[in-house]
Amino acid sequence: MNKHNKKLLPSALLAGIMSLTAVLSGCGNGDTADSGNKEASKQVAEGSDTSNGMKDGKYDPPITISYLRPWGPDVKFKSGEDQDNNVHTKWAHDKFGIDLKNQWISPSTNNAFETKLRLSLATNEEMPDIISYRGDLNLVRDLIDSGKFIDAGELFDKYASQTWKDAVNEDPSVWYPFMQDGKRIGIPILDYAYNGDPVMWIREDWMKKLNLPAPKTLADLEKVMDAFTNQDPDGNGKKDTYGLAIGFKNWINTWMSDAGWVFGAFGTMPNQWNKTADGKLEYGTVTAGAKQALGTLQSWMSKGYLPTQAGLYDEAKAAEDFTAGKAGIVVGPHWMPAWPLEDVKKNNKDAQYKAYPIPTGPDGKAGRHGTANVNGAVLINKDMKHPEAFFTYQNYLFDQFANPSVGGEFENGLAEGYDWVMLDGKPVTDAAHTGGYAPEKYTLTFDGARIPSLMMQTLSKLADGAEPTTPFEKKIKSSSPQSMLEAAKIVMSQKDTVLPQMFTGAPTPTMQTSNDILQKMEKDIVSQIIYSKVSLDDFDKFVAKWKSSGGDKITEEVNEWYQSVSGGAK
Repeated sequence: MNKHNKKLLPSALLAGIMSLTAVLSGCGNGDTADSGNKEASKQVAEGSDTSNGMKDGKYDPPITISYLRPWGPDVKFKSGEDQDNNVHTKWAHDKFGIDLKNQWISPSTNNAFETKLRLSLATNEEMPDIISYRGDLNLVRDLIDSGKFIDAGELFDKYASQTWKDAVNEDPSVWYPFMQDGKRIGIPILDYAYNGDPVMWIREDWMKKLNLPAPKTLADLEKVMDAFTNQDPDGNGKKDTYGLAIGFKNWINTWMSDAGWVFGAFGTMPNQWNKTADGKLEYGTVTAGAKQALGTLQSWMSKGYLPTQAGLYDEAKAAEDFTAGKAGIVVGPHWMPAWPLEDVKKNNKDAQYKAYPIPTGPDGKAGRHGTANVNGAVLINKDMKHPEAFFTYQNYLFDQFANPSVGGEFENGLAEGYDWVMLDGKPVTDAAHTGGYAPEKYTLTFDGARIPSLMMQTLSKLADGAEPTTPFEKKIKSSSPQSMLEAAKIVMSQKDTVLPQMFTGAPTPTMQTSNDILQKMEKDIVSQIIYSKVSLDDFDKFVAKWKSSGGDKITEEVNEWYQSVSGGAK
């Protein structure tokens, strides 16, 4: 129905945490099966299963895992190393007797990887043992539909370590995009939870100058925006500032400089599918709450609180008005002090900014978009000779790298001389000394292994003044300014306000035929109402037309899908 159904984006695939006991138990039955799964996982992790060719934790003779994954321009190799021969492939060989070999190599830019893989599918070429991919969900569905890949959920239940299982179980809906007929074909590649959830960044020096209290509600916020627009907060004697930096060239609910939280104050989230009180899914832009939110934005635009170019601004362009000192408020993730907010002080050395919670609406509601715990999937070939080998490899990264222990192999990083070096007897990780190499980007899953809850829990803990004790905590502390820590704590304090994207499946049949016209209708009405080109009451006409032009059928299809993965999966 929207952009979220075409791409696996961090803000698009987070679904509500719910029970999927039937799905996650796979073929297991009771305590006996669970005990057997743990033992199998232990055998793979420790290498005691000699029946598969492992001796003392290694394959002897070594085996090869052929794989495909896109290689991005951010992946940097040392001279003499490449995708097949580098510090990580050497580690996998030495540690496990596993040789990692690309079936072919293609960049991630300009859809080169996707084009080549689709051609391979179309010509029925042999697939590699593993495909690891994050990007176009339609391509993932094509791979699943090819029938060339095994029910990876059964393998996961049998071989995954407890650390890895616990990480996935933080949000079992991460399986949803990669399911077919109740089977978990793709193993979700996990990402950090809440990483893109927004807070409200406000020019604190303007707040102090105008003696404004912290805004807790939309009504409070309007007073702040009015002051920022009409009371010359920058003191230059000109009426050249405004309240809120937003841009909706792409969507009204996006990853930065968005206005999705305004809709959240009225109990909905636009251009995504939300769960209703009766357990059904509804499209957020066609709800009564959306009409109220658009009316609010229309009022703000008419009063000069928003940029007149908002409809032409993308996310980054809108944020530039904040960093340039034109706007006093911008909404976005906790990490914005790293980029782009550092430019605020480049433009004005006396400028200050501070994170605030998302405000509540007239009924006391607050709502924000969420961040997915998943950013891709791993597919395992039905003909892979040693499918357990992938778990040998990935279990170790989850158990040893995702949250490394003091004195452990990855205490300082993945590889000395790459992401860390010894300097004056101490480990150093900054790029000025390491050269900026990131060997976790050489791994099969792009980032090594991530436990979704770990990042924000760590940031929140450090925000309260706790001393970092673990290697992960020390790494985060060294790279996170206090403003970022405090913003992360605000994110976690409002975690119950998340309105997650609940539809994470492939485009439904009616979406495929009707998406373009419905999306155009949606964007048009949002823009026209905000700019007062049409009456707010024209929203009702839009909703009726949306429903009759395929929206009702899509709603039916989306709910059929949701039932199949959340209630019908066995």
